Amino acid sequence: MQELIFVSTNKGKINEINQLLKEGFNVKGLHDIGHFGEIEETGSTLQENALIKAQTINDVFKINCFADDSGLMIESLNNQPGVKSARFAGEKATDDANINKVLNLMEGVENRKASFNTVICLIWNNVNYYFEGKIEGNIAKQPSGEKGFGYDPIFVPNGFDVSFAQMTNEEKNKISHRKIAVQKLINQLISFAK
Repeated sequence: MQELIFVSTNKGKINEINQLLKEGFNVKGLHDIGHFGEIEETGSTLQENALIKAQTINDVFKINCFADDSGLMIESLNNQPGVKSARFAGEKATDDANINKVLNLMEGVENRKASFNTVICLIWNNVNYYFEGKIEGNIAKQPSGEKGFGYDPIFVPNGFDVSFAQMTNEEKNKISHRKIAVQKLINQLISFAK
């Protein structure tokens, strides 16, 4: 079984990817390999940040690994918060603070179009591969739903009348930007295993 490191400390994400891969790979997180430090995301794009995270771990541990970065792109805000999604309202901003900043900036704005984007960078035998996922939707006028995290309470995907935060994990994971990118990653990993 091939060992692969996901540059993440999120146990839920790590378990989800292990379930999707099913066999042939054992995905571990940063804590499993004894890495507890922060990796500074200094890139100006999602792709750059995913690469920075993956390259940092590959350089230190000399192992195959992958990292992701995601962002909310709002058309009327010139694709902000984008790469700064987690820190939109400040360095240690809470999800609520970030949501409130977006809603304040969009007060009275008619165009509510937005997309959630994910980029995964896989470093496999010192070669970089990139996988992207994107889902289009709209920004709601107020938060709704208790599930999910980040901007989920104000993002309503196209074709739905509920926010990501009102969906079950199973419903969200069927259509999410991360699921799309992860499926492309999985297809690539399966081809390596053949």
